[in-house]
Amino acid sequence: MPLPKLPTKPATILLAKDYPRAEPGKTPVRATAKAENDPVEDLISGPAVPAPKATKPRKSKAALLAEAPAREDTPPQAPPTPPMPARGEKPAKPGKAKAEGAGAKLRETDMNEPHPAKHKPVEVNVKSQASRKADTSGTTKVFVLDTNVLMHDPTSLFRFEEHDVYLPMMTLEELDNHKKGMSEVARNARQVSRTLDALIANVDDDAIETGIPLAKLGNKDAKGRLHFQTRLNGAALPEGLPSGKADNQILGVVRALETEQPGRAIVLVSKDINMRIKARALGLAAEDYFNDHVLEDTDLLYSGIVQLPDDFWTKHGKGVESWQEIKGGYSSTFYRITGPLIPTLLVNQFVYLEPKNGEAPLYAQVKQINGKTAVLQTLRDYSSNKNNVWGITARNREQNFALNLLMNPEIDFVSLLGQAGTGKTLLALAAGLAQVLETKVYNEIIVTRVTVPVGEDIGFLPGTEEEKMSPWMGAFDDNLEVLMKGDGDAGDWGRAATQDLIRSRIKIKSLNFMRGRTFVNKFLIIDEAQNLTPKQMKTLVTRAGPGTKILCLGNIAQIDTPYLTEGSSGLTYVVDRFKGWGHGGHVTLARGERSRLADHASDVL
Repeated sequence: MPLPKLPTKPATILLAKDYPRAEPGKTPVRATAKAENDPVEDLISGPAVPAPKATKPRKSKAALLAEAPAREDTPPQAPPTPPMPARGEKPAKPGKAKAEGAGAKLRETDMNEPHPAKHKPVEVNVKSQASRKADTSGTTKVFVLDTNVLMHDPTSLFRFEEHDVYLPMMTLEELDNHKKGMSEVARNARQVSRTLDALIANVDDDAIETGIPLAKLGNKDAKGRLHFQTRLNGAALPEGLPSGKADNQILGVVRALETEQPGRAIVLVSKDINMRIKARALGLAAEDYFNDHVLEDTDLLYSGIVQLPDDFWTKHGKGVESWQEIKGGYSSTFYRITGPLIPTLLVNQFVYLEPKNGEAPLYAQVKQINGKTAVLQTLRDYSSNKNNVWGITARNREQNFALNLLMNPEIDFVSLLGQAGTGKTLLALAAGLAQVLETKVYNEIIVTRVTVPVGEDIGFLPGTEEEKMSPWMGAFDDNLEVLMKGDGDAGDWGRAATQDLIRSRIKIKSLNFMRGRTFVNKFLIIDEAQNLTPKQMKTLVTRAGPGTKILCLGNIAQIDTPYLTEGSSGLTYVVDRFKGWGHGGHVTLARGERSRLADHASDVL
């Protein structure tokens, strides 16, 4: 679910229209998108347009008019009201409303949200014309890979399914130039070189000329062949382009391949925007590399929260079983419910129902799912002062959901998404201090984050590891000041002793030294996790030993790492992969609670 627009004045309850609404008998939005052959987004007019289906051609207007008399038994329906055009957009004609019906159906959850241009730039994920023609005709393509694609994703060679991959000689030259060093780019370059060496091992010269099967190393999904540039191509580029530049030589290879194989789609794949622009200007097909994206549209990212329909108890109330259990000194009510909505839910997903007729609301968490039967557990109310966590109480519904995950020892992995001021760090620190110093579930709190500067880097920092990391941990210091206020009657000595005790149980670690470590009975907080790549996220999460809980906090709208987008971020990766796991949970925080100034700034800036 996308983050909704914040109101101009603070509130404690998020409006019901800001959540995806579950409707019995309907599949979720993401499943509908997949079932409709992945509609292609129209970047000019805005709404999504369904992709053409080869098995069912669209009927002409004359055919539709001819069928109209046969439908006299159907009562006439009022035409749908066209949506208001965005700024700079022409209003849609009435005749186009029917053609855009499927796209409007996919965007029902976005009706009450601001224009996406206010939140994030539109990602251009449209295929080139040559690719679309090849998809329609069913022929295979030849993808010419730029060097930055291989250094961005070392496994990209095996991500093109039945299509062939072509490597120009200049790509190999650039790989050789970047293989030295300890950076992520150098490691990826060396990994690609080792993969290529394994592919050409025990292969004669004729096989290199005709193509090496990519499935040779066990990658069964890669059904195409790998081709190397074995001779110089004589394709001439326009005058004025320097022939000694690597990008121009790769463009010359693409043009030569089009001349040699006129009946085949030759597509250049590059992460370099200027490279793609030059290729399109020269009339060559060029695309970005999208296979590293977890989701094509981050608006479909799992939110962890679903609002139940108003008729939920009417359709799911037959044969309901309820019982109570006491766990951790707290009594919870369980419901075993059967109905058509259950298959759309996931384990550890939060559901809520707030009837408007005065009935008691339902706030619950899905604990088990078996076919059309699910077990729901009511939540602990952390908005009450008697259930405060280190003096912190939940100020809205989402924070209450998050604290139920953070304080549950059965949950080993928690991810919290939210924009600035939603309370991610404060809730995580409060839950960590309560379980380290009060209940002693964990030994200590370990805090880490990516050291990617927003502006220019200030250079090397003096001191030990913790002293070097302290400037990056200003957010935790600010939240610790709030949590360490304590009792005003304790005096200066009492407050100082409390601060020393708290700081002694919090360790600040750098990501650079995580390889090979194992954390046992630790409360590990990964802040600014949106700046991590999926590979770095895997390295961190696999450090967990027995009794360790890992928290990933971040805002995917604030990514500072180069070449990392909302769709390819490590935070998006773990949220999508851990959903439905019995010992993991996720909540998207959508209400800012920092201050009215911060709320207004998020709204108008």
